Amino acid sequence: MMNNKSNKQEKTKSLFSRKYLVLFIVCIITGFIIGFSYNLSKDKKTLSSASSQYEQENQYLEDLISQKERNKELVGELAELEEKIRTYEKQYSSNEAQYEQNIQDAEQLRLLLGLSAGVGEGIKITLQDGDYNAQLTNPNEYIVHESHIFKVLNELKIAGAEALAINGQQLKANSYISCNGPVITIDGQQYPAPFVIEAIGNQDTLIASLELTGGIFDQLLNEQVVVTIERSNLIEMATGS
Repeated sequence: MMNNKSNKQEKTKSLFSRKYLVLFIVCIITGFIIGFSYNLSKDKKTLSSASSQYEQENQYLEDLISQKERNKELVGELAELEEKIRTYEKQYSSNEAQYEQNIQDAEQLRLLLGLSAGVGEGIKITLQDGDYNAQLTNPNEYIVHESHIFKVLNELKIAGAEALAINGQQLKANSYISCNGPVITIDGQQYPAPFVIEAIGNQDTLIASLELTGGIFDQLLNEQVVVTIERSNLIEMATGS
């Protein structure tokens, strides 16, 4: 009986030992599987994070390259704008010089037309009737006529006179001059001899044009007109005088 009980106890112990062993093995395997799964999940997360960081860095690199290309384009656009500015500056400078020249031309034209008061250096030409000559039966042969005045005026205009006046009255583009015996009428105003013609302009040029051999000066002397020419550093003409 004792042997039977002993055998049963040994069998029971052996059975429990096997169960514990199996349970131990199962626990080890389960722990290994759990640990492997955890490590695998952790590796996946690491790979996913690394991949995301790589994509982000790659995007930053692409953005940097794009910005560099845009900067090159902006530098080119800036160079084009600077060139346009230089071109505009040259055009403005040229236009400004042309503008100043136009102002001078307009002022000279106004002077010549008698629309603005003339002031400047020039010359004065005085025309007087010739001395009485008993041998001349016609007094018109030694008095100043409008034709004499026209000759002087035309010669002065050709020589570059900027403004003209007779006996202080500035001439306009449409001034009317007529002769009535010993007096001349300018735009309705009568003036007796002597007739003083004033011209603003280069003195040397104006005098040289009148004193040409066979020119206006000689013609007037041959027609018994007394002519005197003098320089003046300041001639003033009032518009509408």
